[in-house]
Amino acid sequence: MLQEGAHGKWTVSSSDESTEEVSDNEKPSTSSLSHAAQGRTSMPQFPCSEARKAAHKRKASPLKFIDKGFPRETSPIEKQRAGQEGSGWCLSSSDEEPEDKEKQVHKVMVKEEKNDAPKEHSLDFHQNNKLPENQKAEEWCGAPNEAQDTWDLLNGGNPFRFFLTKVRGIEQSYNSGALHIKDILSPLFGTLLSSAQFNYCIDVEWLVRQYPQEFRKKPLLIVHGEKRESKAELIAQARPYENISFCQAKLDIAFGTHHTKMMLLLYEEGLRVVIHTSNLISEDWHQKTQGIWISPLYPRLPQGATGSAGESETNFKSDLISYLAAYNSPTLKEWIDNIQEHDLSETSVYLLGSTPGRYQGIDKEKWGHLRLRKLLREGASPVAAQESWPVVGQFSSIGSMGADESKWLCSEFQDSLVATGTSATSLLKCAVPIHLIYPTVDNVRQSLEGYPAGGSLPYSVQTAQKQLWLHSYFHKWSAEVSGRSHAMPHIKTYMRPSPDFQKIAWFLVTSANLSKAAWGALEKNGTQLMIRSYELGVLFLPSAFGLDNGYFHVKGKLHSESKDPVTYFPVPYDLPPEQYGSKDRPWIWNIPYTNAPDTHGNMWVPS
Repeated sequence: MLQEGAHGKWTVSSSDESTEEVSDNEKPSTSSLSHAAQGRTSMPQFPCSEARKAAHKRKASPLKFIDKGFPRETSPIEKQRAGQEGSGWCLSSSDEEPEDKEKQVHKVMVKEEKNDAPKEHSLDFHQNNKLPENQKAEEWCGAPNEAQDTWDLLNGGNPFRFFLTKVRGIEQSYNSGALHIKDILSPLFGTLLSSAQFNYCIDVEWLVRQYPQEFRKKPLLIVHGEKRESKAELIAQARPYENISFCQAKLDIAFGTHHTKMMLLLYEEGLRVVIHTSNLISEDWHQKTQGIWISPLYPRLPQGATGSAGESETNFKSDLISYLAAYNSPTLKEWIDNIQEHDLSETSVYLLGSTPGRYQGIDKEKWGHLRLRKLLREGASPVAAQESWPVVGQFSSIGSMGADESKWLCSEFQDSLVATGTSATSLLKCAVPIHLIYPTVDNVRQSLEGYPAGGSLPYSVQTAQKQLWLHSYFHKWSAEVSGRSHAMPHIKTYMRPSPDFQKIAWFLVTSANLSKAAWGALEKNGTQLMIRSYELGVLFLPSAFGLDNGYFHVKGKLHSESKDPVTYFPVPYDLPPEQYGSKDRPWIWNIPYTNAPDTHGNMWVPS
């Protein structure tokens, strides 16, 4: 079906046309078992969204662009090749997936290619090409960071404890201070006794391999939101591992997901909490921009300590316990007890979560955007000339916003984002500028992964065509400051910068995309907040870091040194953001892109 709108003609290539979508927040698919039965090489062996399945399929069976009249661009991988030589980083093509056994029929311009990408797009330092793709992809990371470097990062080198993930294929200096999951799980962080992994999309076999050999048989609890066939698939994945147990998060409201991404790591030496934005699958840790907050090592409290012992000024301990209690699961009681027994007083961030439900009265401010509003009113300094300080939202998926901006974005959601210490005023009709950062089609096309990067940006044409008004708020993805302009963002961040973008009043890194399902929507004349999904993030306020001026400075190059690091916050992308041009379109996953090749010489035909 041909659709035409402000951003060009779209061919709907999905059977979801008539589906009523509340959110595109990586909507889960429960069809992985049937697909696996049809052809195990053509689909990922873990439950995931339809958009990610399309990306997996296109990597397994790329469609080569053959229009010789189109000028060939130098791929980001080729541009970085010189800087990579001798660095020990493996740049393997994103097209190294196993062959797709399913036959495809395409138009005249399409040529089916089932072999690897052209050699000029691949630098492969390892010999064994028979390894499964997810094992090959993790080879590049090698051993964890140099022990001293990682230790310095955790102890004073990064006062905010906010990190990016390593990216394969960028200049090595931009991975200085970045972490891979193997770094986080390394013995350097502690002698592991047990762990809990909260996540949305989970490849159990891959996850087990990320733990050091000596920790792979330690008790591991996986907290997930899978149901029916996809739950059975997840449990089947874990059958070889006697140490793995599960906790199914209750999702009683339609279209909700368990989107939280957190690790709880119990050591002989104490406890650590990691809140991040990556799924527990190989591709999320290699060529995407992702965020991580890592707690200090929390020591065990002395025996007989009172219930309020070990609390931080940000109430992080009680808020984390409240979040875990919201699952209402006996399985998590052990982890609540573990947290109770440790001293979390050195925490400088605020916890901001969402849990499914309908909340009234004082409970209304416990979760979602009303929780953010409360934290900002209580902890953020008043902003001078507040109408001129914009808000920035950056995300990887977008839900239904309504017929116009007044329905949610520029009413209740904006009211929460612009709250300050003395602010109770509702600024109508977007008096405060709103900058929304979401990748363009060209951002995705020119990325390290090429078009398949769009599998983790699941904005659908069905949702987009209902809210063309939203696209006027969109800004391109650009991250020269962190060397990650070509590493598509799966990180989600929100902040309040000054008009000149040199300062920020606060910064939030979270799993929550731009959707009512994630943040909540008011019902019953504003007396009730309804949230569909589980989400989790951490809020950085200047006051919690001893700054009385009410703002952080924005740091320049992320790997550069600053004289007073606690005053300079490492925003991971370029400010000010650049608004879409007249020819820019937001990436929409379920329509084809056949007019120009990506960095691997391929097109995008999702079905």
